[in-house]
Amino acid sequence: MAIAQRHAVEIISVDSALVYRGMDIGTAKPTPDELAAVPHHLIDIRDPLQAYSAAEFVADADRLIQDISARGKLPLLVGGTMLYFKALFDGLDDMPKADPAVRATLADEAAAQGWPALHAELARVDPATAARLAPNDSQRISRALEVFRVSGQPLSFFHAQGAAKKAATGSGNNAAPALVSLEPQDRAWLHERIALRFDAMLAAGFIDEVKTLRARGDLNPDLPSMRCVGYRQAWEALDGDYPMAELRDRGIFATRQLAKRQITWLRSMPWRQVVACDGPEALQQVLELVNTQTQMQGQGRA
Repeated sequence: MAIAQRHAVEIISVDSALVYRGMDIGTAKPTPDELAAVPHHLIDIRDPLQAYSAAEFVADADRLIQDISARGKLPLLVGGTMLYFKALFDGLDDMPKADPAVRATLADEAAAQGWPALHAELARVDPATAARLAPNDSQRISRALEVFRVSGQPLSFFHAQGAAKKAATGSGNNAAPALVSLEPQDRAWLHERIALRFDAMLAAGFIDEVKTLRARGDLNPDLPSMRCVGYRQAWEALDGDYPMAELRDRGIFATRQLAKRQITWLRSMPWRQVVACDGPEALQQVLELVNTQTQMQGQGRA
């Protein structure tokens, strides 16, 4: 918002949870005043019953970047869904599309055997992918096994193909736009901020928001929307999987794990420009980086 006060920008949300309508508190969605102050895109574009893929994000973001630039404004991509950033920067691998029948079969197998058993199966057919996934990472284990069953090739094969294609064409990091990365230097500061945010969500009525979503009757905890950090833990607590008194600690722990994964993603992007977001001059440093970028390249991506 500070950048928007100084430059003619339109914001493109890079957040896999902000796309969903009715999920406001648990996603820290911008307020109505903030949304009115500067144009925002890719917020409230899906019902929680619908999925939204990285491929759809890339198509939408590319179109918006062109449209915003054509209006003489700066496309400002903001968010923490690092898979979306990577897909936008590096392109998508030519892997098989989703197969609902295979996915449903995997869900049935997981219900009967548990996700650790399916992780063990993945380790047999695609050890490279299994090695980077937790035994209960249901979404990614399901996708990896789905790809193998549909194509007969492991997910790692398609990732390697994508990397080779980028190397051959010279695409990838060298063509990437300016990436300002807000990274805390003090882990205790980060953990305190996460706890404060979760407490603020609870105070704002987060549990009631999840109850409202559950009351629709057509949502379930296996949907991508309900697997979002915070929503998943609240759903489980409301299901009685653990006492409601444990929700705060479980939600904070899951958010810490998410932040850790985000930082790992960022560190794999060596061209990023790091700003210590727990430092006293963080905002000023970001504004200076944006100023420099706009002066050097005119109005391009940031």
